[in-house]
Amino acid sequence: MELRDIEIFLTLAEELHFGRTAERLHVSQARVSQAIRQQERHLGGMLFDRSNRRQIRLTALGRRLHDDLRPVYAGLHESLERARLAARGVTDVLRVGMLPFNTADLHPFWDAFRCRHPQWRLQIRRAPFTDPFARLRAGELDALIVWLPVEEPDLAVGPVLFTDARLLAVSAEDELAARSSVPLEALAGRRHATAPAMPDYWEDRYLPFQTPRGRPIERSQIVTNGDDLIHLVSTGEIVHGFPAHVTKYWSMPHIRWLPLPDTPPLSYALVWRREAENDAVRALARTIRDLGPRP
Repeated sequence: MELRDIEIFLTLAEELHFGRTAERLHVSQARVSQAIRQQERHLGGMLFDRSNRRQIRLTALGRRLHDDLRPVYAGLHESLERARLAARGVTDVLRVGMLPFNTADLHPFWDAFRCRHPQWRLQIRRAPFTDPFARLRAGELDALIVWLPVEEPDLAVGPVLFTDARLLAVSAEDELAARSSVPLEALAGRRHATAPAMPDYWEDRYLPFQTPRGRPIERSQIVTNGDDLIHLVSTGEIVHGFPAHVTKYWSMPHIRWLPLPDTPPLSYALVWRREAENDAVRALARTIRDLGPRP
């Protein structure tokens, strides 16, 4: 199996969508399909269940191959990358995943770190909100920026980068769109989204499971990426709460953003795996503490 074909398989296993996989890897969708068919012929079994056109799934064989290949591929990729960097005088790479969208707003942290520590290359990557700590625990990321609280015994919680107010996104045709703000109580009886493998306490901090009067706030739609999430809001299938910074990136005429005044703001902090803490992680945490939270 070619290295590129392994990358295609692992990416498709994460995205579960041929189009998004092709876009992410900058190849044609036909190239993705061809690679998967060749792998399946070689192995003698199906890696993906394609019976549902809207959502493919890993088969048992596919899950086994994914679990076996992912750490091997990550190790090989990191070895090659370290060799390339060593040739340029860079001793290591610090890989930081971000759940928030405001990478540009946080450039003062990145710029200060790179200025202070030119021997380390800083990589900023988008992180999925499905099973949010999995990449950190798998060693694919060195640190992660997520909303608080994080109550995981194996993870260390570092400094806060910023705190953001809360907004509710609704379709322009929704009856809530005419309001100037929305109380949390009004979210009972509305359709909301959830993501797989999110810790309950962590999801509850983002959107409570109950209103102040104890009425349930139901999650009726499962989503795995931000594009699908905002699409479901725009079509009126769900309403969804967001941190306020997303309005810079999802400013759409058919979506209304309404304040949630009785929902506390979200603070985003740097977290990392205690066992994998190193000089580069400590240096980034120190840089963030020195600069203080962004407004």
